[in-house]
Amino acid sequence: MGPIDLTAFSDVAGPLQTWVLPALLGLGLASATGLRTFLPLLMLALAARFGLFGIDLNDRMAWLADWPAIAALAVAAAVEFTGDKIPVVDHALNVLGAFTRPIAGAIAAASVFAGVDPMTAAIAGLIVGAPTAFAFNAAQGGARLTSTATTGGIGNPILSFIEDVLSFLMVVLAFLAPVLVPILMIVLAVVVFRLARRMRSRLDTRDGAIQADPARPS
Repeated sequence: MGPIDLTAFSDVAGPLQTWVLPALLGLGLASATGLRTFLPLLMLALAARFGLFGIDLNDRMAWLADWPAIAALAVAAAVEFTGDKIPVVDHALNVLGAFTRPIAGAIAAASVFAGVDPMTAAIAGLIVGAPTAFAFNAAQGGARLTSTATTGGIGNPILSFIEDVLSFLMVVLAFLAPVLVPILMIVLAVVVFRLARRMRSRLDTRDGAIQADPARPS
């Protein structure tokens, strides 16, 4: 048996390492930023700082791994975590997130395209990260509004904690197995959709009961 020709493998490995895996990792990070603006960026910065999971940042985004940036992200993540458990503040954060989270998603996604020039990485980050983060933030907002309507806001802190966990797990999965990110994104979308539909069904049932019995207090 003659020597194995590795040319075909190298032809596949190049685009895989340069485009496919970073795109999948960027999708995972962006979907996590759609739920939490700063936690995914903080985890990405720490992974790059300590050389974990083989994370490399694009040269233009290397500042994320500097200690001042990590400190700022840690403070921002703590403030967001706390504020999202407070009524009214959580809705304000979600409204603000419609602008900040797509930006965070684009930054996170662009950062992991380490093998291309900064401009190309920025464009790839915008394409991969911004719409993904916006979509997850919109889904979160719908679930949060429905939770407020059905529980009077009492269930929002619980829902917020679930979102914290989901955001954390999505980043971890993106680090460990980026090829599984699309599957988890589909699962998360189905879970959020079903949760929102169940809450909406309960709200419609309650409204129907109130209309049927006007004397019943709302």
